[in-house]
Amino acid sequence: MKLRVDIWSDVVCPWCYIGKRRFEAALGKFEHAKDVEVVYHSFELDPSAPRVRENISHAEQLAKKYRVSAAQAQAMIDRVTSAAAGEGLEFHYERAKGGNTFDAHRLLHFALEKGLQSQMKERLMKGYFTDGAAIGEVDGLVALAVEVGLPEAEVRDVLASERYAKEVRGDQAIARELGISGVPFFVIGSRLGVSGAQAPEVLLGALERGWAEQPDEIVDGAVCGPDGC
Repeated sequence: MKLRVDIWSDVVCPWCYIGKRRFEAALGKFEHAKDVEVVYHSFELDPSAPRVRENISHAEQLAKKYRVSAAQAQAMIDRVTSAAAGEGLEFHYERAKGGNTFDAHRLLHFALEKGLQSQMKERLMKGYFTDGAAIGEVDGLVALAVEVGLPEAEVRDVLASERYAKEVRGDQAIARELGISGVPFFVIGSRLGVSGAQAPEVLLGALERGWAEQPDEIVDGAVCGPDGC
């Protein structure tokens, strides 16, 4: 018996990275972990974002987007950075190079085809939140992809084309059909929906219920959406 977990998230979503760690902690305690298949799906928090945001800090961007003061924006950053630290993650927003994530999602579909999606997802998130990688730029994406074992020539070919654009848009269409407005969002066994970066014990319970084929249900938690985190 196999259990499939489908996860909608964005690579620049802080709660998605935190949720990824919490899910991994839950999976580590799940009796049937070896029989779980995880597939990541595309969700863009800001589809209209430029390839690279120039000359603006993350705090300034948040203040402008949500019409809050600089102090309030910094408090938002501090809150999520603290939550990330609690999961063993280092967030360095002072290094972050925001930008459009459509190509990153195309690359994740390519990595799935090559059996390296989980590694690519982790490297993109760490690249953005910790290392200051330019995940909206072709060269930045290529460097991260090569690190996880994807062939450079093929990666460049993908990014120079429209390959996997249909798959990215397909993921987003499914998200709309499911009513997903914030991420991360987990669909366990095609039946149980879990919204947000839930605690590991909640996610473990969801895995156990999914394995037992419990009825459809959605459990709500902290998410990032187009209107904020």
